[in-house]
Amino acid sequence: MEPFVYALLILTSVVGLAFIVERGFVLRWRRVVPPEIEAAVESCQAPEDVPMLRRVCQQHNSPMSRLLLLAAEHLHWPKGENAAALQTRARHEMARMERGLVVLEIIVGIAPLLGLVGTIAGMMTLFGNIGQSGLNDASLLAKGIALILNATLMGLLIAIPSLIFWSYYTKKVETIAIEMETLCDEFLRRQYRGESKSNTSNPQAARAAVPNQPAETAVP
Repeated sequence: MEPFVYALLILTSVVGLAFIVERGFVLRWRRVVPPEIEAAVESCQAPEDVPMLRRVCQQHNSPMSRLLLLAAEHLHWPKGENAAALQTRARHEMARMERGLVVLEIIVGIAPLLGLVGTIAGMMTLFGNIGQSGLNDASLLAKGIALILNATLMGLLIAIPSLIFWSYYTKKVETIAIEMETLCDEFLRRQYRGESKSNTSNPQAARAAVPNQPAETAVP
């Protein structure tokens, strides 16, 4: 039983380390929100600048560029429909960024439990041997208990770094999501700014949108 538990602990540590390194590479700020994309959004002030933004987004493939390309392709849609489509795609990109975090969360929960299972199994074996041979050698008993507690220590040493990196990556994904939402909102606001101005500057269209009021009846 003990070798099986130790093998699971080693496998858990390898998987946790692999996902920590992989998420650290994927969630780099320059990889998700490249500075070139941020600069292009700042420079895109009018519909005439949209082709420039598309070229920059195509050159720097990232979650941020994919969202902006989607918004640029749907500029002929009403602003509400474009924002709804962008929000749906943003949830998809968020799910991709959070893909490995659930594994770290599982490791945080099961690593101490595996260590506890190893400790209990080792104690059962040790006390079983004591029942057969007695307590003739106290040093052997102390050495056996020390080996048993190694399983608990291994479980904690696996769970603690996993918890640290899981918390850090979760907070980083939230920060990246806020930045992406800000840039997309800024892009849509600038592109639909002329549409909102035209509606407010056209009094005839505004009067046409107001329903006709019933005429007042003359007082006899």
